[in-house]
Amino acid sequence: MSYQLETQVAIKAVTLAAKLCQQVRQTIQAEAIEKRDRSPVTIADFGSQAIICKLIADAFPNDPIVAEEDAAALSQPDMAPYLTQVTEQVRSILTEATPDAVIDWINRGNGQVGSRYWTLDPIDGTKGFLRGDQYAVALALVEDGEVKVGVLGCPALTLAGDAGSLLVAVRHQGATITSLAGGDPQPIQVVRSANAANFRFVESVESGHGDQTQQNAVAQAVGITAAPLRMDSQAKYAVVACGEAALYLRLPSPKTPDYREKIWDHAAGVIVVEEAGGKVTDMHGKPLNFALDYKLTENQGVVVSNGSCHEAVLAALKDA
Repeated sequence: MSYQLETQVAIKAVTLAAKLCQQVRQTIQAEAIEKRDRSPVTIADFGSQAIICKLIADAFPNDPIVAEEDAAALSQPDMAPYLTQVTEQVRSILTEATPDAVIDWINRGNGQVGSRYWTLDPIDGTKGFLRGDQYAVALALVEDGEVKVGVLGCPALTLAGDAGSLLVAVRHQGATITSLAGGDPQPIQVVRSANAANFRFVESVESGHGDQTQQNAVAQAVGITAAPLRMDSQAKYAVVACGEAALYLRLPSPKTPDYREKIWDHAAGVIVVEEAGGKVTDMHGKPLNFALDYKLTENQGVVVSNGSCHEAVLAALKDA
């Protein structure tokens, strides 16, 4: 399959959602609402999910969408002011938006993993969004456990210009980058040479999102001596895919050794890196399994590389 329509719809949806995120950050004070797991969610998270789920559901009504957010908290009477703000932001993009419609669109993301589904993180890196740092709008199509289409909107990542970067990948068709403001897509490729200035590794800003001590030790074991580049969200996948770093490590934190990653935090980034010539596995060398559940229950940790250093990284992890 060419996935031409899926790609067109996904690009439009992510671009519009990124526009909403940018205008929220520029025009109002972004305020976080605490979810039950104590992670933050904002007006922009809800608005981004509403827009993307609406466009995907209109184009592919039989496709489930497995997204990070739901509208349960937003539907409570005491949350009416927040719902009003979300609706106003969405209406600036989709004029037919009403509070009831926005709730319905958000909840279209409550689908289940199946033989074909979309997975969405409306703002990956909400803490980065709140700090004014990196974040990503991440959307992917999965069929039979394999990611087929991935779109990453990174409004604060300037690899394609000051307007932010849009990365798109389709299985067996390569990966491209363009500005979120538009323009001609340019092919991207991972960094190949161990002698390149960008032979470095990237990891999460949040220390609890990995094991920074082990990550640094593994990077040094494979010859990476530069200090790590730390950033939020799947923008880390983007910098590996574009050759700005050779390795991204997300190893289990010693505080939460049994933690399993969620599919929406990785699916879009995985295909972007793979189609740019890189490789993605878990820390034991197993491909990430997107066929089971909203969590990567059969995988532990994530290793994202330029491909050429991947086996050395896995060997270093095995010896650790």
